[in-house]
Amino acid sequence: MNAFAALADDTRREIVRLVAKNGELTSTEISQNFEVSPPAISQHLKILKEAKVLNMKKDAQKRIYTLNDSGMDEMEKWLLDIKNLWNKRLDRLDRYLLKMKAERAHDKK
Repeated sequence: MNAFAALADDTRREIVRLVAKNGELTSTEISQNFEVSPPAISQHLKILKEAKVLNMKKDAQKRIYTLNDSGMDEMEKWLLDIKNLWNKRLDRLDRYLLKMKAERAHDKK
């Protein structure tokens, strides 16, 4: 599953928000913020880890989650690429509208 598909779920987005806000959290700390069962949260965490949105390290019996910078960078790059493509389209539209306005002003003379 890719990062965008993983983040399509509200619970997983909230998990990422919690981890980003706190820097790192154990799976227990994460599950305490939700009304769903700890096994359900574990499944969400597994998906986020597989999608490279979160990193997990083990410390004895604890599983500690942090943001995966490389996964976040990949999503940011994709979003910036889309934004740049959109801005180029808007720039072309702006030039076209300015040209049309100038032609209409010229036709009125």
